[in-house]
Formats: sequence, C-alpha cells, structure tokens
Amino acid sequence: MPALEARHWTADDVRALPDEPGKRFECVDGELLVSPNPSLPQQSAVGFLLQALAPFARQHAIGAVFMAPGNIELDRFTLVQPDVFVLPLVDGRRPRIAEEIGHPLLFIEVLSPSTARYDRVVKRGRYQRYGVEYWIVDLDARLLERWLPQAEQPFIQTETVRWEPSGEAVLEINLVALFEDALGAP
Repeated sequence: MPALEARHWTADDVRALPDEPGKRFECVDGELLVSPNPSLPQQSAVGFLLQALAPFARQHAIGAVFMAPGNIELDRFTLVQPDVFVLPLVDGRRPRIAEEIGHPLLFIEVLSPSTARYDRVVKRGRYQRYGVEYWIVDLDARLLERWLPQAEQPFIQTETVRWEPSGEAVLEINLVALFEDALGAP
C-alpha cells in the first residue's frame, strides 16, 4: 500500500474512498490510517464502556455517547473514528448532523496489535493537541491509559477510572469488570 501512504490525505479524500468490508479508514495530520474491524473482545469492551458512559452522560446532561463508525473531523487533514466518543449536547439534545458537533469531551480507543502505533502515537498526539481527554484501553495488559490534553505521561489505571467532565458529576468505571467481561477471568 505504499502509493496510498505517499500522499497527504484530507478528510474529503477519506470520505470519498469506497467502503471496503473489514476495514476502517481514517487520516490524522494527512496520514492515512487503515485498520481492521474490531475483534469480539474489543467489541465487548466498547459495549461495556457505552453502557457505563451513556446513562451517566444523559442523567447529568453532559453529552451524547457514540461509537465507531462515526466520523469526527478535527481539521481538513484529520478525520477519525474513535471506538467510543462523547460529544457535547446541542441545545440540550444529541447532535444530529456533523455541523452541530462541538468540541469532543472524550475519545476512547481499544487497542489491537495492528492499531497500537496509531492509537498510542499518531492519534494520541493529535488528540492532545486538539485538547480532548483520551483513554487507551489495552486489553492484553488489562489497563487503561488516561491521557489529559497537556500531560506528558498517562495516568495508568488498572482497577477503576474516574471521569469528571463537569467538575461536579463523577463517573467511576470498574476496569476489572470491563476486562473480565471482554476477556474472562485472569
């Protein structure tokens, strides 16, 4: 695939690509990222996080929770599809069209061997520059890396992770239960 990597990709270029079963296309700072569909354990982790985040975000009127595939355009050269993402509400309701998307509140990626470099290096750097809290779920290591926008190092969480998007409302997610749900008992 060297010919694809030699060009500087735009969000419009990625949207124009034909759908290819089993592949997700994104670009970050003009670099095309192609990743496979998630595995069953990854899907389980995504589902667990959705079930934890969605009621909390709704109850506290913080935002709306979505999952991939769903394009988020950060700029002309960056179009991403985080595994799970939280967007702010628009006039008290979920955003319905791309033009209504405000500044994302949280991006989450669940690692796979083929996406680790993208998620830990390429996307992390871009998400931090954009000012988004970013969680990387590493199923193999049974840990979550919590990256804040200005952080030089992640907070490594193995038991629970706390999300405090409004300063008042706090959600605590049991990571042990997440890993057991996705992978079974250790």
